[in-house]
Amino acid sequence: MSSDTHVPAPVATLVDAINAGDTDAFVEAFTENGSVDDWGRVLTGPDGVRSWAETDAIGMDAQMTVLSATSEGDTTTVEFSWSSRKFNGTSTAIVTVDGDRVSSFQIPPAH
Repeated sequence: MSSDTHVPAPVATLVDAINAGDTDAFVEAFTENGSVDDWGRVLTGPDGVRSWAETDAIGMDAQMTVLSATSEGDTTTVEFSWSSRKFNGTSTAIVTVDGDRVSSFQIPPAH
């Protein structure tokens, strides 16, 4: 297990797509059945991932800065800072990778 700001390539691709405002690259970062789970609202597949990108991330001019990351196996927990027209602050994401793509991007509810 490592803890630093290094993230696996598929996670970096996802972050880079958000920061570049590139919805197509964001969708392409996911597996065919990939999902976004934002506080229990789960959106699956390319249409679901695109919908979240448009309503909660890229469509809201989001910028995501990785503060720290810990990887174990195919799962990376990322602490990040987020700024957008919808939400600003720090949060956690649990990202699961399948090969060279993201299979799950989960933002659990803050406690």
